[in-house]
Amino acid sequence: MDSAQDTEPHPAGHTTPTPVAAPRLAFEGLVAFDVTAAEGPCRQAKALGFWKALRQVYGKTRWQRCWVHKSANVLDKLPKDLQPQAKQRLQAIWMAPDRQRAEIAFDLFIAAYEAQYPKAAGCLAQDREVLLAFYDFPAEHWGHIRTTNPVESTFATVRLHTDKMRGCLSRTTMLAMVFKLYQSAQKRWHRLRAAHYLTEVIQGTTFKDGIRVAQDAA
Repeated sequence: MDSAQDTEPHPAGHTTPTPVAAPRLAFEGLVAFDVTAAEGPCRQAKALGFWKALRQVYGKTRWQRCWVHKSANVLDKLPKDLQPQAKQRLQAIWMAPDRQRAEIAFDLFIAAYEAQYPKAAGCLAQDREVLLAFYDFPAEHWGHIRTTNPVESTFATVRLHTDKMRGCLSRTTMLAMVFKLYQSAQKRWHRLRAAHYLTEVIQGTTFKDGIRVAQDAA
């Protein structure tokens, strides 16, 4: 749970903003530059203050729970000898070609484990909607949306270096080092597939099972 208490922004020289207020100031800065709210997906994992601030400023943002983290949490609540089969059942959900078949696989998982392992079934069931949100976006984007691992692997690379250098650098030189590390990391990033769909997502175009609804209607 997020134990941080939200506060109003403080003028310079006053109390340092909390983990919620600080990112909120950043989001409000985006609004000031006319970066309007979009209904696109936001992959949710750690940094709870960040997510709370995002909800406050961009209330229409859709949420997608990370399938890698959720799968690990569910499997952790099952005996080790059952985990390989359970992992296959979980993969059958998020690899389904459409929401209807994903819902069926979801129900089968709950039915298989709810009686004997209610904590595992409950862990999955409680996030049903946000786990399947990606079906409402272009199919080409699903691989980018379903997991936060690409983002977190970049953070981990930077954290590995900054942790070892802690106390040896000033704030300015540390920021410069982080910037250069991200510049180096971006050389290994994959480009967003079908980036031309971003405009439609931001404009609120409806997608069903990865396909633009307007095309179906036509």
